[in-house]
Amino acid sequence: MTDRTIPAKPAWEQHFCDLLPLFGHRNWIVVADSAYPAQSKPGIETILAPADHIGAVRRVAQAITASAHVRANIYMDSELAFVEEYDAAGVAEYRQQLKDVFAGVTIESLPHEQIIARLDQSAQLFRILIVKTEMTIPYTTVFFELGCAYWNAEAEQRLRQAIRVAELNEE
Repeated sequence: MTDRTIPAKPAWEQHFCDLLPLFGHRNWIVVADSAYPAQSKPGIETILAPADHIGAVRRVAQAITASAHVRANIYMDSELAFVEEYDAAGVAEYRQQLKDVFAGVTIESLPHEQIIARLDQSAQLFRILIVKTEMTIPYTTVFFELGCAYWNAEAEQRLRQAIRVAELNEE
């Protein structure tokens, strides 16, 4: 009989895996660079992932994709496209790694402050998990805004229309 020991997940990953089933529509998971600030809103939790940033992004993306209950809208800072290699060594390689991780996936680029404003707004009612890595390239944070995997905007629109019609018929 062969002893196959499954290596334990790093603490950050275990915490993320424990939270993912609790999270749903309107929760966020953020994989942040090392200079990302610790936010003070009560709904925002920051954990340290002494791990490779792209590896953490990949693990979070895979777990969300594998889940039956959530999917994610993914946001990146639009500033990343303008960061030059001479200002931040490794940025070109990082952008390529992101393309590999998110091949075929739509990523919305927005100014950093707009994404932070959305995050701040969501944190007023919903929990946010920030996984802070050791990345030292600016504007590399990846934002996952969770949505329902088994219900989409079109189905919601049909539901709302049916409710409106029913209410009109009651009048």
